[in-house]
Amino acid sequence: MERNIQMVDLKAQYAGIREEVQEGLMEVLESCAFINGPAVQDFKRDLGEYLDVSHVIPCANGTDALQLALMALDLEPGDEVIVPSFTYVATTEVIALLGLRPKFVEVDERTFNIDVNKIEDVITDRTRAIMPVHLFGQSADMEPLMGIADKHDLYVIEDNAQAIGAEYVYPDGKRQKTGTIGHIGCTSFYPSKNLGAYGDAGAIMTNDDELGQKISMMANHGQSKRYYHDLIGVNSRLDSFQAVVLNAKLKRLDEYNKRRQQAAGTYDQLLNAVDTLVLPLRAPYSTHVFHQYTLLAEDRDGLAEFLSNEGIPHMIYYPVPVHKQKAYSLWYTNEDLTTTERIADRVISLPIHSELKEDDQIYITEKIKSFYQ
Repeated sequence: MERNIQMVDLKAQYAGIREEVQEGLMEVLESCAFINGPAVQDFKRDLGEYLDVSHVIPCANGTDALQLALMALDLEPGDEVIVPSFTYVATTEVIALLGLRPKFVEVDERTFNIDVNKIEDVITDRTRAIMPVHLFGQSADMEPLMGIADKHDLYVIEDNAQAIGAEYVYPDGKRQKTGTIGHIGCTSFYPSKNLGAYGDAGAIMTNDDELGQKISMMANHGQSKRYYHDLIGVNSRLDSFQAVVLNAKLKRLDEYNKRRQQAAGTYDQLLNAVDTLVLPLRAPYSTHVFHQYTLLAEDRDGLAEFLSNEGIPHMIYYPVPVHKQKAYSLWYTNEDLTTTERIADRVISLPIHSELKEDDQIYITEKIKSFYQ
């Protein structure tokens, strides 16, 4: 029997929220409050309460969130921002767009997140900020990272696009949601994210009142009062239709993440005996919400071709590190990024989402085992 396995099954997820979403969309249509309407205000409030953060500024997409965060810091052209090279390009893209210099740093081979022990190696007198990326669903090691930032008087902007709902666990047991630890947090609500809209959407989070007000103005053409523009800003707003979808999913986010964690545990059990695979590590300082279930695999490209031939979806995030991309190689100054390059040659991600069925996981893993036999 042919299987219809999805990398992310948005149709199945929609079935569980259909009535609530349709009712909310009809309310928006009836009210015609398409921009900054009640649905947006409700989501802004509810997300702030969920994250326990003082300010949430919804915006048009996750890339805008990162750009607005950097704009709010009043950095000068040529200032450096430390960023991992093993990430989606948007994190580096906004640095370059604003005339800043990305300073690439190594990642940890087991967590895929920024290697905190390598950060001070690349700090110079032009360094102004660090942008850790909470990749694939778990936090970078934020306590020592914030210590380095404090020591060198640097800003920290968290790229939390893949880890919303994850918690950083401090040595004393205290927990804090990712995206709320640095000076500014940014997230994307791209449809495939753990908390996904039905189009582009994003948000910025901060506990700094001054930054919160400034970013809010910048996202709305630099105005706090209509037609009075105190800052140079952009037009980046969350529309009410997307807020309706996000409101419905936010109520269920912890349950969605729990199901992803359960699916990841099932993969672990089924693949644990395959010596040619390195399974995802759960860092002791973070919960993991498994935006992706990412393996390190021998003969990764051969496995990917085999899975394609078997009709099993998979993805490679990311086959070419940012420092090796043509558009960004200008800023690569021979930092040691051998771990990043080795990871990029071996990573492969399997289907994972809140509706994934165990029998599909058994099918996927049996095929993988047959490839390595």
